[in-house]
Amino acid sequence: MTYIDALQRLNATLAFGSQNYESAQLVDTGAKKLTQLYTKTVAEACAATPIDPTSYLPSPPNQVPTIPSQSVKSLQPVVTALRSLPLPATHPSHPAATEIFETLQEAQNGYAEMRGAWAKRCLEPGYRAILGRVETESDGGGATAAKDIAQWVEALIALSEAEQETLQRLALLPTLVDQTTFASLVSPLLGMTTSMLSTVQSSIKKSLLAHVWLGIGLFGALGSLQPAWDDVMRSRAGRDENELADWNHTLRGVCLRSFPEFLLEIKQAGASIRRELGTGVADISKQTVSYLNQIPDVQATVEQLLRMLGDGNWKMGAGGMLTKPSEGETNEHAVLEHFIGDVVTTLTESLQSMSKTQRMPGLGSIFLLNNVSYLRTKLLLEPDAPIDEFMSAAAQSHLNSQYRTAKASYFEANFTSLLQPLGDTGKDKSSKTNPKEKIATFYDALEAVAERHRFARVLGDDQNGREGIADDVVRLVIPALQRFIQKYKDKEFSKNPQKYIKATPEEVEKQIRNFYR
Repeated sequence: MTYIDALQRLNATLAFGSQNYESAQLVDTGAKKLTQLYTKTVAEACAATPIDPTSYLPSPPNQVPTIPSQSVKSLQPVVTALRSLPLPATHPSHPAATEIFETLQEAQNGYAEMRGAWAKRCLEPGYRAILGRVETESDGGGATAAKDIAQWVEALIALSEAEQETLQRLALLPTLVDQTTFASLVSPLLGMTTSMLSTVQSSIKKSLLAHVWLGIGLFGALGSLQPAWDDVMRSRAGRDENELADWNHTLRGVCLRSFPEFLLEIKQAGASIRRELGTGVADISKQTVSYLNQIPDVQATVEQLLRMLGDGNWKMGAGGMLTKPSEGETNEHAVLEHFIGDVVTTLTESLQSMSKTQRMPGLGSIFLLNNVSYLRTKLLLEPDAPIDEFMSAAAQSHLNSQYRTAKASYFEANFTSLLQPLGDTGKDKSSKTNPKEKIATFYDALEAVAERHRFARVLGDDQNGREGIADDVVRLVIPALQRFIQKYKDKEFSKNPQKYIKATPEEVEKQIRNFYR
């Protein structure tokens, strides 16, 4: 403090009219010595271990640590002394004013550079982790990655604001803080932000449907950060550029495009020719369920985007007006319900088309039943996310109707061949055929159905569903078989019945139930 006191007394002498240039030189030298101490103390503070700014959210900026309090305490008398020195703006005739201004400006620029580098080191681990995730995960991390990115940007803003408040306390030229110094401090942070958002944007554009929830999640999350960005990163830094708004505007267009593109992908799945379709749940069914299950987490953003797009315009321009609610009713989720309804309808149409590509109708019916049942279970009966809350009554009715139709088609395609010989379908064209031939045809058809079900599993892991189907098939087949055997038991089958009745109704029922084990 003795050195500072001597410098201030010497400066006071010059300020009161003395033109002693040797004394002025001493003041300039003293200023340089103090700024060296200032720079050394700031550099030592910047050597501290970087913090993780996300761990301090949502604390106010004054709770986010920057320069340690002990260092600030050491710097304050130095800052006070240096701020009291003459500058051209306040003491234009002071012989050392210009040199002192240049010395202080250099030190303040060094402060901004060192603190900007330290803040960048704080943010780099999160930056690398997010980019690694976006570039390596198939969906770019989805909505979870969007939240992480938004949290990182929020932490960047909070850390920048905390640094700005500290800078105001420790700046040697306070009038330059808002003009140049803070802008210089945040420059490397803005560079990181631009780099991250550009990489994310490139990944989304490269594979829009795979990264759609990353994009939609980001659009909503970054939009909510715009006011804070405008205040801290633009207004306080004296900047006109608005990277966040520009990037979110681009992201908006990408997100709007994703809705018609998703419907188009569903349509194309039905139009594609597949040699080996199988009978399990199709990829497009799984993708659609996964897609719809993401909606509740970002529901407000999805509804916002759908309104921007226009109700019905996701159908490649075939727009329409919102369905008007009945008098006294309102439906704030109407546009979302319409979109989900169109997704479900388009998918069931594609599944029907896909099922018809099977060479064997029996296998096609199993494929359709498995897929429609999967959709009904995952979207209505046992949803993994509350997507059922946004399915209109019409969409739910459509899905239930499709399930009933698929089940009826399954029964017809697989068990008509059993019922026809028994004369229980109304389609028996061989009513004059010998009953012995009819029962033989029945058992041959039963073996063919059994063979089909040995490699075509019905309703996958839905144990209750399989048991229900088994009950329905038993009720369909066994009574007809019992009536047929009872009718001819004492006639054509009176002699050596085991020759013709290869399996009793009880044995046939057991065999049928084994289809669904």
